Order: sequence, then C-alpha cells, then structure tokens
Amino acid sequence: MTTDPKGPITRDHIESKFREIQGNAEDVESEAWNFASMAITAIAVTSVVLAFALGSRRGRRRRTVVEIRRA
Repeated sequence: MTTDPKGPITRDHIESKFREIQGNAEDVESEAWNFASMAITAIAVTSVVLAFALGSRRGRRRRTVVEIRRA
C-alpha cells in the first residue's frame, strides 16, 4: 500500500504498517527457534560423546586384570 506523504494518516495505514512489522517479527522468531533447536541438539550430542569418551577412558584405567592358571 502506498501512502501519500501529504495526506492524513488513516487507521488503514497504521494497521498495514503494524501487520508488516508483525510479519517480520514472526520470521525472526521462527529463525531464532531453528537456531536454538540446532544449538541444543549439538550440545546434547557433544555431551553424550564426551561422557562416553571419559567413561571408557576411566574404565581402561581402572580395569582389573584377572589371571586364571590351571594347576
């Protein structure tokens, strides 16, 4: 909608501008949710891999060696 800079501002002008701003805000919000979900997923995967790596290292270090001999 084009507005005449010399004409009066009507309710339609205000509503159209508000809807334009609201549409832009919704786009930014959806992009932020996408980024946040990717970040949370990456953090979760990294935490699981790190816990597995540290647990297997600790298991190797504390492993008990049992030697069985036949007499």
